[in-house]
Amino acid sequence: MKQIIFGAIASLALTSASFAEEMRMAVTTSFHNSGLSDILLPEIKADLGLQVHLVVVGTGQALRLGAAGDVDAILVHSKKAEEEFLAGGNGTHRREIMYNDFVFIGPKGDIAGVSSADTAANALLKIATTHAVFVSRGDDSGTHKKELSLWQTADLNALELGDWYNAVGAGMGAALNTASGLGAYIMADRASWLNFGNKGDLELLFSGDPVLFNQYAYIPVNPEKHDHVQNDLAMKLEDWLVSDRAKTLINEYKINGETLFVFNAK
Repeated sequence: MKQIIFGAIASLALTSASFAEEMRMAVTTSFHNSGLSDILLPEIKADLGLQVHLVVVGTGQALRLGAAGDVDAILVHSKKAEEEFLAGGNGTHRREIMYNDFVFIGPKGDIAGVSSADTAANALLKIATTHAVFVSRGDDSGTHKKELSLWQTADLNALELGDWYNAVGAGMGAALNTASGLGAYIMADRASWLNFGNKGDLELLFSGDPVLFNQYAYIPVNPEKHDHVQNDLAMKLEDWLVSDRAKTLINEYKINGETLFVFNAK
């Protein structure tokens, strides 16, 4: 009888040991749509025994989830908003992980002449001048925040543009689908564009302006504000995200031979 009980306990202990620890991280739709999460998450689980559950939202919503203590960490891409988040005591620190860039996508006919623009602001000005159909995320995401700042650089207010400007209030994938259906211009992150499967008549028309640099950063939620958050797991994940293991996986992730992200953690 003792042997049976001992065997059952040993079996239970072995089964329990196989269970991964779990944490929640809010990430942007652009990061998720890139496909990189499908590469990283299984490796994180294998290396750390850590199951990371993603909450996929725009940067603005990710920051709100962090401020409410609904996630243990966030991975976002809007530096100004991130610094405001930290200033409010909502996160412990900000750690840069990787970057890519924003690009302008549009119909192959390029009626607005975006491909001949010399700056990102000039590209938007060409679209506005011709009233070419434009799709905006319109969702308070990092991409949306960047787009709004670029309209300001072009001395235009996105809220005062005509009915050719379509704010869809959706993630990157859904916004790209809308642009494809309308044959419209859109600003996207390069990774989401490369991984997008419904390109239709769209193509990449403009990139390379330094202002289109797109940095992703990791922020653990502050356990002094929310004592239930799993800061120990968030820190374990951060150590992995800045490791040589993560560097190799991020830098080697490509679609059709094109690199989607560049690791730059320090």
